[in-house]
Amino acid sequence: MAHLIFSEDEQRELREAARGEFPGNPALAYVLESLAAEGIDLDRCRDWDDLRAKKGLPAVDESDRDSRVA
Repeated sequence: MAHLIFSEDEQRELREAARGEFPGNPALAYVLESLAAEGIDLDRCRDWDDLRAKKGLPAVDESDRDSRVA
């Protein structure tokens, strides 16, 4: 299982950001506090291709990605 865990300094920074920068948005503050405490289970994350498929959008062709970056 892949799991992203934040260092103590990163945890502190996330908590400070949650409390200081988002006082009017308790939902965002809660998410940042949770990330700091629990990390992220990468096995449960979806990638852009999964999200596009769920919305019924076509897959992005690799050559199309290259032309947009250049």
